[in-house]
Amino acid sequence: MENFKSGKCPVMHGGNTSAALPVTNWWPNALNLDILHQHDNKTNPMDEGFSYHEELKKLDVDALKNDMTSLMTESQDWWPADWGHYGGLMIRMAWHAAGTYRTSDGRGGASTGNQRFAPLNSWPDNGNLDKARRLLWPIKKKYGNKVSWADLFILAGNIAYESMGFKTFGFGFGREDIWHPEKDVYWGAEKEWLAPSDERYEDVEDPSTMENPLAAVQMGLIYVNPEGVNGKPDPLKTAAQVRETFARMAMNDEETVALTAGGHTVGKAHGNGDADILGPEPEGAPIEHQGFGWINPNKSGKGRHSVTSGLEGAWTTHPTKWDNGYFEMLFNHEWELKKSPAGAWQWEPTDIKEEDMPVDVEDSSIHQNPIMTDADMAMKMDPIYREISLKFKNDQEYFNDTFARAWFKLTHRDMGPKNRYVGPFVPAEDLIWQDPVPAGNKNYDVSAVKERIAASGLSISEMVSTAWDSARTYRDSDKRGGANGARIRLAPQNNWEGNEPERLSKVLTVLQPIADSSNISLADAIVIAGNLGVEQAAKAAGYTINVPFEAGRGDATEEMTDASSFEPLEPLADGFRNWLKKDYVVSPEELMLDHAQLLGLSAPEMAVLIAGMRVMGTNYGGTKHGVLTDNEGALNNDFFVNLTDMDNTWKPVQSNLYEIRDRNSDEFKWTATRVDLVFGSNSILRSYAEMYAQDDSKEKFVKDFVQAWSKVMNNDRFDLQ
Repeated sequence: MENFKSGKCPVMHGGNTSAALPVTNWWPNALNLDILHQHDNKTNPMDEGFSYHEELKKLDVDALKNDMTSLMTESQDWWPADWGHYGGLMIRMAWHAAGTYRTSDGRGGASTGNQRFAPLNSWPDNGNLDKARRLLWPIKKKYGNKVSWADLFILAGNIAYESMGFKTFGFGFGREDIWHPEKDVYWGAEKEWLAPSDERYEDVEDPSTMENPLAAVQMGLIYVNPEGVNGKPDPLKTAAQVRETFARMAMNDEETVALTAGGHTVGKAHGNGDADILGPEPEGAPIEHQGFGWINPNKSGKGRHSVTSGLEGAWTTHPTKWDNGYFEMLFNHEWELKKSPAGAWQWEPTDIKEEDMPVDVEDSSIHQNPIMTDADMAMKMDPIYREISLKFKNDQEYFNDTFARAWFKLTHRDMGPKNRYVGPFVPAEDLIWQDPVPAGNKNYDVSAVKERIAASGLSISEMVSTAWDSARTYRDSDKRGGANGARIRLAPQNNWEGNEPERLSKVLTVLQPIADSSNISLADAIVIAGNLGVEQAAKAAGYTINVPFEAGRGDATEEMTDASSFEPLEPLADGFRNWLKKDYVVSPEELMLDHAQLLGLSAPEMAVLIAGMRVMGTNYGGTKHGVLTDNEGALNNDFFVNLTDMDNTWKPVQSNLYEIRDRNSDEFKWTATRVDLVFGSNSILRSYAEMYAQDDSKEKFVKDFVQAWSKVMNNDRFDLQ
């Protein structure tokens, strides 16, 4: 204890503590590869070979559902529920878990259980959800690995609604937990919670100028500020932000109104006290709080004394009952601005009968004023939202169905195709936002199809580029995109600039008749052609290989395709084909990293794919940038050999173009982009480049390329997983 008493630390700071400054603090422009390896197996405590889907088969679903239903009105000791029902709290937890999803990059959402970790566990908008998660702990403890936290969060919201009288659309198990925070999700550049909206808009008056890929209006919020834009009430301005925010979450106007109303039909907002006296959020709380945050030192800090959003009150007369009370309350009264006890702006009725007021959460003999947020008032004052709201008000069944479907979409959108859902509550209906794809033929002679394609006259570059473009849209974030479905032949993908429409049309015109006469999908034919191109390139390099292939892809139709929803999947850059649509604030190499992460690639896989694609001549438009070989079309390690050749020098000629010249004669050799040269400049990527450039790595290069290529081609084959 001598060192401790004298103030000397007995351990080295930096190696194993948070005191260590990351490399980017010293060199802020350094390329950070951490996002490619963030879910390393070392963080996962499960045994090797653990399968959540296998564990799910052992789950007693009925028992779990019964236990969760009982939880809603029981266990009222350490965190008493409003009106004796946890429904509102559990719905908010599920909503806020799912509500971080955004269409721009497919990141966020509830499918990983990431609400357990920072920053989400400590967002201001998630105040007191630490209690909801802790209330679920006895159930998680009981059922163990047979149900994930991610599934439990969403199931809790469903059970809450059902226990209050609502019939949900369905539920799919299958979300797998992660074991440490997600570093790949960009939540904004602000350095403080709830910084003014202006910081993420070019013009806060024009919500469409919100910075991509963000969807929430302020750091630490799920959607919009409930008090109004930058905390200033104005329902019409708020309506514009709501519309943009929900659109970025894949919701149209009708779904937006349904979700707003359905979420506020039950539960209440909490602001009966001074928010400034609350303790720190969970991630910043002292160790003795054991993961709890926002401790309220006044009275109990619970029930009528709890403070979360700062607004105070319920929206409906019966906040633990599913009914049409939200619209009745909104349209049957006039509203005025008032301040909550916590000092937040909220709307309250100017004249209301006592029997129409909700009762106090602790004393049913006391009635309290209902409230509306600025976003609620937008449902009444915005002309489009108002029309939809009145339609719902006058047709309870239509509202029920619309909300049920919107809630299901909200809580399942980031899970991907329907064949990833598990369990007895999965709806039979196929929904267009699930990107349905019919099953394809699995029983045919692949070699015969390959022979026909080989005789078609298509080049290695044409076959490989088309297969890559078809598969590269896959996003591991929300499991959308990929080669299955052959949507590359449909709008909007067939007209995307990055897909070289003229070249694409030529290739598809050749492959479609082969697919038709072989009774296979075009999707399979595209991948077979790409595999053939890789095999031909390997043969040109002296290696006879067989690229693995799994038949069974189907072809989606226009009717199965929500064309507008695919716009966010359009590539604006593709480092693998050395293409940028235009110059961006983000560097080309950072765009490459983001794409590689969405494809689920590791850094070595990214490196070998870049190098292989270069030497096979698959650059966009046939450019020669980065084609560091005199034997284009052969799958060899020349890219790395020549990149690391010490007889070369590199000179910038444009912002994203460099010349490689002989060090002694200054003779011009090749051109390259930043995406090419980063494999020689970045110390980590250079270590891979040097390994693959070794004389004894030629065969390994080919083998590793084929493995990484096959991974990309099969990313969306959930039927095989």
